[in-house]
Amino acid sequence: MCWFSLVVPFTPIASASTGETHRLGLFRPLSPTKSLSSTTISPCRCRKSDSTKHEEEDEPFQVLTAIKSKYNDILIVDTPKARMLLLDSSHNVHSILQKGDDKWTGSYWDEFASLPPIVPEGPIAIYGLGGGTAAHLMLDVWPSLQLEGWEIDEILIDKAREYFGLSNLERNNKVGGRLQVHVDDAFSPVQHLPARYAGIIIDLFSDGKVLSQLQEVATWLELSDRIMPNGRLMVNCGGVSESFIDEKLDHLSVDDIWIQNSTIKAITKAFPGQVNWKRMPEIQGQNYLALTGPLPDLTSWSAIVPGHLSESVKQWRPCRPFH
Repeated sequence: MCWFSLVVPFTPIASASTGETHRLGLFRPLSPTKSLSSTTISPCRCRKSDSTKHEEEDEPFQVLTAIKSKYNDILIVDTPKARMLLLDSSHNVHSILQKGDDKWTGSYWDEFASLPPIVPEGPIAIYGLGGGTAAHLMLDVWPSLQLEGWEIDEILIDKAREYFGLSNLERNNKVGGRLQVHVDDAFSPVQHLPARYAGIIIDLFSDGKVLSQLQEVATWLELSDRIMPNGRLMVNCGGVSESFIDEKLDHLSVDDIWIQNSTIKAITKAFPGQVNWKRMPEIQGQNYLALTGPLPDLTSWSAIVPGHLSESVKQWRPCRPFH
């Protein structure tokens, strides 16, 4: 989940499309500790910033569908540059499908496309498939991949097939790569064979927060059984955990700020000495990411990933023991 956010007074409607066109401004990435309230009827708005200016840019957008499922308030909006999936009352963006030749999102989804060259050959799972942003990027860069996407919300998957081209990924491409979709709870133990996956990407949020299970050591011990020898987990851990919001941690070095994230702390207990972390830049949402296993050779990794990611992968660093 990305901390770009549309401010919208969500009212679930059953029709497939409102047919209305609005004006959209793009919001700066939000930290998970901040919230936006919307108590009056107003157009959807978000704000986009770059490294040189923070002024608001408006562009027209259309609400394609707004519907309530058992698990989510689902809102899909279309702009001239991208299509976005917004979920739950926070209206945070959970998936982006860029239009045009440049498919990169400029957010944490891009990082997931760096995982395949540092794991063994074999299927890679995506827990929290959403609209399929990560799957699109990964199959675009590594077309022979066998991906398995897990999403608990069947209505969301139906909408992703209709509006985000998910069904195209479910068909074998020219080199045999594809996405297999599972509509089920990713934590269901009956669905997984031991050592099944070469890698697992974990991007699980609810109501704007990382799932509580991901802050439990037992969860990570269970997930460790699902990866092959030398396999890895890559995790979107969200931002600074609520328990650290009001604490002054000026004494922390740049190498230790990962302790502000409860999910990473739980992972380090399950994989002692085998966890790496990075934090996305402010303009990209400041999410923490975690990667299990020994720190890869960053020079070699940088050389094999697409140019868009070559500098980004060099930012990974090991979680140092902290007392």
